[in-house]
Amino acid sequence: MTQAKDAFDPKPFLSQLTTQPGVYRMYGENDELLYVGKARNLRKRVGTYFLRASGNPRIESMVAQIRRIEVTLTHTEDEALLLEAALIKEQTPRYNVSLRDDKSYPYLRITAQEYPRIVFHRGARPGPDRYFGPYPSASSVRETLQTLQKLFLLRPCNDSFFSNRARPCLQHQIKRCSAPCVRLIAPQDYARDVAKAVRLLEGRGDELARELEAEMEQAAARQEYELAARLRDQIGALKRVREHRAITGGADQLDVITVAPHASGSCVVVVSVRDGINLGHGSFFPRHPPGVGLDELLAGFIGQYYLERPPPPELLVSVLPEDAAWLETSLSAKAGRKVRIARPERGAKMRLLEMAQGTAEQALSARLAEAASMDQRLLELQQALELERPPQRLECFDISHTQGERTVASCVVFNQEGPLKAAYRKFNIEGVTPGDDYAAIHQAVSRRFARSRADTPVEASAEAPAKARTAAPLPDVLFIDGGKGQLAAAMEALGGLGIEALRVVAIAKGPTRKPRLEQLILPEREHALVLPPDSPALHLIQRIRDEAHRFAITGHRARREKARLTSGLEAIEGLGPARRRALLKTLGGLPQVKRAGVEELARVEGISRKLAERIHAYFR
Repeated sequence: MTQAKDAFDPKPFLSQLTTQPGVYRMYGENDELLYVGKARNLRKRVGTYFLRASGNPRIESMVAQIRRIEVTLTHTEDEALLLEAALIKEQTPRYNVSLRDDKSYPYLRITAQEYPRIVFHRGARPGPDRYFGPYPSASSVRETLQTLQKLFLLRPCNDSFFSNRARPCLQHQIKRCSAPCVRLIAPQDYARDVAKAVRLLEGRGDELARELEAEMEQAAARQEYELAARLRDQIGALKRVREHRAITGGADQLDVITVAPHASGSCVVVVSVRDGINLGHGSFFPRHPPGVGLDELLAGFIGQYYLERPPPPELLVSVLPEDAAWLETSLSAKAGRKVRIARPERGAKMRLLEMAQGTAEQALSARLAEAASMDQRLLELQQALELERPPQRLECFDISHTQGERTVASCVVFNQEGPLKAAYRKFNIEGVTPGDDYAAIHQAVSRRFARSRADTPVEASAEAPAKARTAAPLPDVLFIDGGKGQLAAAMEALGGLGIEALRVVAIAKGPTRKPRLEQLILPEREHALVLPPDSPALHLIQRIRDEAHRFAITGHRARREKARLTSGLEAIEGLGPARRRALLKTLGGLPQVKRAGVEELARVEGISRKLAERIHAYFR
C-alpha cells in the first residue's frame, strides 16, 4: 500500500507489486473509494492505468484522483472475481457499476404441515418446508401463487386465521381454496393437490397433465361426473398456463440478460426460464458513471447478480460482457457445473432476447419519465416550503396501533429516484401510555436521530448489522403525519438532540378529511399552508404520507399477529418453544389453549399433569 498527500506516484508501488491474482482498490481524497477491480496478474493490470493515456475521459479522471491503492491477494482468479463483486455491492465505489437490489430474493414456500400453506417468502430458508426459486421478481412469485391457487385450491392463509375458522372464508367461495380449515377436504386429498403443485413447480407439467387426464377418464368410468368435470377444467387451465408461459425452441434452463443504455442510468432486464417455463422478468437500474461500455456494464452486473443467486446453465446476453470467458469459469465453479454465456443470432432464443430488449427499453423509458416528474415535484416542493435548494432526501413518520395495542412507528425515506426502501425503519414503541401518539412520535424521532448529527453525512442501510451501521444523514425535510401535537412532539425530540436547523412539516387532514385538502403545519407559521389540489408538490407529499401509513400498518399488523400467536405462553415456567408449538398445533390456537381444561391440556404430548395445572391456573 502506498499513500501520498498529493499526486500518487505509481513507480515505487508497481515495482514491488506481485504478479499473483487478486483485487485492487483505488482511493482518492479523504479515503474515498474510487474503484474496485480484479486481476489475473495484479502488476500487469494495475500498471495499464499509468503506462499511457487511455483515451477514456472517465478512466483518466479517475486516475488523476488516485491517492493510494490497496490490494488483496487471492488463491485463484475465480476468488478474485467473487471478491470484487462482493466489495462493489458492499461499498459502492464511484467509478464501478453497482447493482442496488434486495439482499433477500423472493421464493415460493410450501410449508410442512398436515394442510400445507403456499406463500410468498423472503429471507432465510430453515426447517423442513420446501422452497422454489429464487424468482426474478416479487410479481412473478405472486403470479405463480395465483395460478397454483386457481389450479389446486391450496390455502394461502396464516396459521392463526386457519386455526380459528368456523366456516369457509371468501377464498373458498370464489374457488381459490378447498377450505381445509373446516375440513371440507381430507388430508390425503389435500396432500395429492400439494404434490401436483410441486410437480408443476418442478417443471413436470406434461407428466401432470397426462396423469390428470387418466384420473378424469377413471372418474367418468365410475360415473363420478362432478369429479371428472372438475378434472377437465383443471386440465384446461393447466394447458392454458403452459401455453401462456412456455417458450419455444427447447430451452429449459436459462436467463436472458439485456441492457437499455442511457447516460443518466441504464436498465438491465433479466428474464428467467426454468424447465421451459418463463418465470417472468426483473428490471434493475445499476448505478454507473457516464461513459461505461455495455460490455463492462454487463460484466459488472452479472458478477454481482449471481453473487448470491445460483446461475442457470446458460446466460443469453445482448452484448458479450467484458472477460466473458473469466465469468463463465467463475460461475461454473460456483454452480458446480458448466455455465455458458452466449449471444444468440437466430431462432427462438433470439426472439426471446428481442422481447427482453423491448422490455428493458420500456422500463427505462418509464423510469426516465418518473425521474423527470420527480424533479418537477421536488422543485415545486422547494418553492412551497421556501427551501434554499430542491430537497434531496425526504423522510416521513407515522404511527399505527389498535386501541393502543402494539404501537409501531414507521420512517420512510424518499430521494430523487423515489422510495429509498433500504433506508426505511420501523420502531416498536414501548414505555408510553397506550394510544398516546404524541409520546410515540417523540420516542420514534428520538431513536431515529439519536445517531445523526449535521456533520455525519454517511448513508446507513436499515438492513445493515447494528455494529456496522453508521449515522444516517439528516433529511432536507422531515414530514410528520398528524397535527400540531405531533409536530410539537417531534420538535421537542429534535431539540433534545441539539438538531434545530431541520425543516419539519406536519401533514394534517383537512376539515372534511378528504384527499387533496391536506394542510401543512409549519412551526413558524400561525396558519396552515394549503397547496392547490393539482400541485405536484402536494401529490409528492401525499405519496410519501401514504407510504409511511402503509409501512406503519404493515409493521403493526405483523407485531400484533405475532403477539396474539404466543402472548402469555412464554411467561409460563416450564413451557418452552417445543411445548408451546405442540399446544398450539394440537388444540388449534391460543384461544383454544385458554379455554382448555386441565385434562385436555394434559393430553397434549409433552405436557405433564403438573404443567397442565400451571397453564390452566395462569389463564384464570
